[in-house]
Amino acid sequence: MARVYLVRMEDPRRVRRRRWRAGAALAGLLGAVWLVAAAMLAPSAPVALPVAAAPAAHGRISYPPAHLPVLDLPDGERRQVRSLLDIGRPMQFGEFVWNEAGVPAGPVWIRVDLGLQVLSVFRAGHEIGSAVILYGADAKPTPPGVYPILARARHHRSTLYDAPMPYMLRLTPDGVAIHASDVRAAAATHGCIGVPPEFARRLFDQARRGDRVAIIGHGRR
Repeated sequence: MARVYLVRMEDPRRVRRRRWRAGAALAGLLGAVWLVAAAMLAPSAPVALPVAAAPAAHGRISYPPAHLPVLDLPDGERRQVRSLLDIGRPMQFGEFVWNEAGVPAGPVWIRVDLGLQVLSVFRAGHEIGSAVILYGADAKPTPPGVYPILARARHHRSTLYDAPMPYMLRLTPDGVAIHASDVRAAAATHGCIGVPPEFARRLFDQARRGDRVAIIGHGRR
């Protein structure tokens, strides 16, 4: 599930420009100021969407404790968001942002949005990393859902495809995993989630067995 092959995939820059034009009331959602947060965050109370505080130190947007936005997971669970990375521009294939300065220790979880081609890492409710991803397409799609990390391997090699899968975080018994990849335009995987190698290393150092990974399917927010 690691071999990369070429398919026609939408350039994430177009996706992000559309969502940017749609509005940026909750700028910075899931590690990208250019992703419209209103489409992905639900307010924690039936009031107007929460107003983000001015970007604080370390390039971070924080939310008032009384109005923390929440993210809906595919299994119905809801996760509060305390702060998001303030990136300020569209990311390109192969790029990522990682900033955990000032973020306390706490539970780690991962959100993968297949439609936006973005993976975000949260710790203690704060986003600490975001990257453009590769995912499975055509006959080998990446399955939406919520998965615990089943296994970790810093130096893994796929026996099925005879291909390296560095910093592997396995999600399913049949081998769907998050791992380092050459993230480039018009590429896809055989179901895995590919992230830039340095981002994969940092993610591997944060994530542990049992941590949850929410994969959001196309068209769902």
